[in-house]
Amino acid sequence: MSKKVLVVEDNPAMVTLLADALIDAGFIVLSAANGKEGLAAVERDKPDLIILDVMMPVMSGLQVLRTLRSTPETQYLPVIVLTGRDGHADVLDAWMGGADRYLTKPCSMEEILSAVHNMLAVPIRH
Repeated sequence: MSKKVLVVEDNPAMVTLLADALIDAGFIVLSAANGKEGLAAVERDKPDLIILDVMMPVMSGLQVLRTLRSTPETQYLPVIVLTGRDGHADVLDAWMGGADRYLTKPCSMEEILSAVHNMLAVPIRH
């Protein structure tokens, strides 16, 4: 059965880029345009992993992360933070909030897919 990846990102072009690569790699892709929609999608769709932007309208990625980690049903849900913020304090905030991986934009699609595969223990399709 294919694993579900939820992309929580407010940039539609980035969502499309990620979705295309993830679908090609064999994943089912869900998306949400802000943190509030992301939390609703987690509850509704039960993804296996989340790729989470930090700077979004309505609710930031860090707020989403803290909410996920404080909820028993989602405290261990794998989360990859994918953001343009690369300052030491930003990285520390994400790690302290419970991020499993922290990737800084721009990064290669190979790096993102490798992180997803490793976190889900899914073999890479060639």
